[in-house]
Amino acid sequence: MKAVITVVGRDSVGIIAKVSALCSDYHANIVDISQSVMKEYFAMIMVVDIDGLTVPFTSFVDTLSELGRNNGLDVRTMHEDVFNSMHRI
Repeated sequence: MKAVITVVGRDSVGIIAKVSALCSDYHANIVDISQSVMKEYFAMIMVVDIDGLTVPFTSFVDTLSELGRNNGLDVRTMHEDVFNSMHRI
């Protein structure tokens, strides 16, 4: 199974490192990543494989959200099933 993580906020050093380190800590493998910086704004989308998560998915989501709050970022994590259902035409 996969999840989609989005990160938006003011650009600063280490955003990708912090999010990817947390993914690594919980054994979520990064499958794909795209990031962009527009002037002072940072945006990133990551697709992660969550089959090896060492915590329940909801705990993973909450921890990523807390990381965002602590760093002035909006971090949202959505299970691929929900993401696909929301974006199906």
